[in-house]
Amino acid sequence: MPDETPAETTTRLRPIRERATGRVVAAAVCAVLALGLVGGALIGAVLAGTGAGEPAEPAGFSRARTLWHDAPVDTLFPRTLSGPAAGPGGATRTWSRIVVAPDAPCSPTTLPRALHTALATVGCDRVLRATYTDATSSHVVTVALVFTQADPATMRTLGSRAADEPAPALAASGTVAARFGDRQRASWWRHVLPDLPVVVTAVSGFADGRVVAEPEPAERAMTPKRDTAVAQAGLGHEARGAAEAVERALRATATAPAREDER
Repeated sequence: MPDETPAETTTRLRPIRERATGRVVAAAVCAVLALGLVGGALIGAVLAGTGAGEPAEPAGFSRARTLWHDAPVDTLFPRTLSGPAAGPGGATRTWSRIVVAPDAPCSPTTLPRALHTALATVGCDRVLRATYTDATSSHVVTVALVFTQADPATMRTLGSRAADEPAPALAASGTVAARFGDRQRASWWRHVLPDLPVVVTAVSGFADGRVVAEPEPAERAMTPKRDTAVAQAGLGHEARGAAEAVERALRATATAPAREDER
């Protein structure tokens, strides 16, 4: 991931006889209307994209495809993430990066099974993953960026194809994430971006390695007054908050003005 009036002339017109005025006016009106239709068609084609009725490609879409090998790691996975109002009750959350895994192929060991199956039909390039811990080092969360080969239309429908389930966790020996495995997964979040060829996933857990018998999707764990251990610990907020912070970094990189060496 390496490191975003022509000069105008006037001619004296000859006098026109009275009886020809009507025909001249009609011809002029037709010419104006024709020019208007042609101009409108040209403008419509530009606004519509490459063809009539085809929407323009979202900003940064093509550029995002190559970010998994073009962007610096600290750009896609900042060392520190900030989540204003990302915690329970709107509290601010921050996360520090523990480890970044090398880019990996799309497989059941790097993706939720249902998502892997859905992406097999549209094409999947690489998976990038990093694990973070919260300010108290009591929680850990793995965030993944999944780069696909899908076009904009497919990305808008892809979310309905894959069942929601927790992604694999990324452990790191010698850190607070040393015991973060699949049995420690507590809550998860997934966002299929409709305007970039990327899927963002995250899975959270306790840093002490405790096994979680019933992991919960973040939407459920964030339900007010929910009294499960996962919900009470705010692990749904951890998964969603960290994922959205990484997503913001991705969007900023994909839509930033291109550098001279990229033009």
